[in-house]
Amino acid sequence: MEQYKQDFIGFMVDSGVLKFGDFVTKSGRKTPFFVNTGFYRTGAQLRRLGEFYARAIHDRFGLDFDILFGPAYKGIPLSVATSMKIDELYGAEVKYCANRKEVKDHGDAGILLGSPITDGDRVIIIEDVTTAGTSIQETLPIIMGQGKVNVVGLVVSVDRMERGHGEKSALSEISTNYNMKTAAIVTMEEVVEFLYNKPYNGKIIIDDKIKAGLDAYYEKYGAK
Repeated sequence: MEQYKQDFIGFMVDSGVLKFGDFVTKSGRKTPFFVNTGFYRTGAQLRRLGEFYARAIHDRFGLDFDILFGPAYKGIPLSVATSMKIDELYGAEVKYCANRKEVKDHGDAGILLGSPITDGDRVIIIEDVTTAGTSIQETLPIIMGQGKVNVVGLVVSVDRMERGHGEKSALSEISTNYNMKTAAIVTMEEVVEFLYNKPYNGKIIIDDKIKAGLDAYYEKYGAK
């Protein structure tokens, strides 16, 4: 596993973003773990988060794209922080763009924030996590409504590796249904590999009990 992935897993734990216990996802599934990117709350955290996304994007997509699109609301700071880090790490100028929930009819009018999207633009969508792949159904029409746009792919922080609407994972379904690449900074398989019965800062984060709960969850909801 690449060092930046190991660092990212530790970063999620340190930031209180990755938690284990009893939770319910937006899609209604009872889950033994939860990823809440709302706990990235400081400038230092956003700077590091942008770096992890930038490295994952560079590894999976390269730098042959024009715009990083962050769906409102959580995707907005992700697109800003990551575009800044791509410039810092790789010297590539990538524009950021996000949508408003409500269309503005005065001043900087319209539904978009940041860069406009025009014919020929190559766009990567950046999100926190995706469980059932429903958010992409709202995001794509906004982007495609701007012109003849090439949506290159989607990047998320964690691939939960569970089924979307069928037997495949949500990311695999998105890739198939919308003909785009998908990527994650880390997968839950990598998270378990790094944390299971291995001390992190002197503490076992995933013990046998938590691992059993994860195994049961993936037996029921895991992608085939």
